[in-house]
Amino acid sequence: MARVVLAMSGGVDSSASAVLLKRQGYDVVGLFMRTGSHTDDPDERRENKKGCCSAIDAGDARRVADRLDIPFYALDFAREFDKIIDYFADEYLKGRTPNPCVVCNSWLKFGQLWQFGKQIGADFIATGHYAQVLKDADGQNQLHKGVDPDKDQSYVLHGIKREVLNHLIFPVGGYLKPAIREIAAEAGLANVAVKPDSVEICFVPTGNHVDVVRKRRPEAMAVGTIAEKDGTILGEHDGIDRFTIGQRKGLGVGGGGKKRFVLEILPSTNTVIVGDESELISKGLVASRINWLIDPPTESLACVAKIRYRHPGGPAHIRATPDGGVTVEFGEPQSAVTPGQAVTFYDGTRVLGGGWIEQAIA
Repeated sequence: MARVVLAMSGGVDSSASAVLLKRQGYDVVGLFMRTGSHTDDPDERRENKKGCCSAIDAGDARRVADRLDIPFYALDFAREFDKIIDYFADEYLKGRTPNPCVVCNSWLKFGQLWQFGKQIGADFIATGHYAQVLKDADGQNQLHKGVDPDKDQSYVLHGIKREVLNHLIFPVGGYLKPAIREIAAEAGLANVAVKPDSVEICFVPTGNHVDVVRKRRPEAMAVGTIAEKDGTILGEHDGIDRFTIGQRKGLGVGGGGKKRFVLEILPSTNTVIVGDESELISKGLVASRINWLIDPPTESLACVAKIRYRHPGGPAHIRATPDGGVTVEFGEPQSAVTPGQAVTFYDGTRVLGGGWIEQAIA
């Protein structure tokens, strides 16, 4: 019987994953990954729709494991997770917009999960992500989108190492979310079956990232100017960590009803450049640190490029560069290309790879 280590968060997706893996005949071992970043206040968790990391969630995960009669471990990954919060704060200080979910999946969840799996003789690891590992005609494993278009999480999974794909299972990836809740309920897991989905950034329970950044990096609270491209100063701000490319609300500047958007963030002078929405349009981008899930292309490659989680993706051509990055040329210009965010490349539903946006190409 093949053994699989399942990351259990206490939520409905990982709990239903345990049910599905048991049905498929796997020897399932549950692992709760303590991160040291959570709130145990049920009211606050409900208000913020947070569903991972807390002692309450650990208890839910353990009860699911007990109900399904599977071994359960809870390990402390607080030190590793602390590095992710450092990365999050430091990116804002650099005038970039971080994506901690991609970093967490690459550094922690799949890296550490597989290390633990090997220690206990596991053949596979599994999580409750909405994605799929499918075999091609030659029997090679590929990463694909989840079946549910509203829940697909493949965008944040491009950093998984190619060799890990051979040991990876996404039990819920072939289902729609309502079906997953039904599976959990039918298995007698009534409490987790109705649990709300977790937020995108689990260590920002208030929903205000500035609180986290300034607690971690007090120097972020530094007065600067908000200006137009021609140098016209429109106002002041108390820190560039409040801003991201494409932002319109909360700029704190008037202008006779004129809508302004953040075009650029200059950490060297603590300046936020704003302008018209039309000035956000880019023909392409430069990305670095590409993780390929295919053999790296030696020529221009046609694909679909997705530049943020809720972005639908657009036709593009990518060309690998000698420094491990790529240049991306969009088939149609895209708005608000944001340094610090991830870009993920697709061929249909298949994830080809992805990396980190460094700059837009006007």
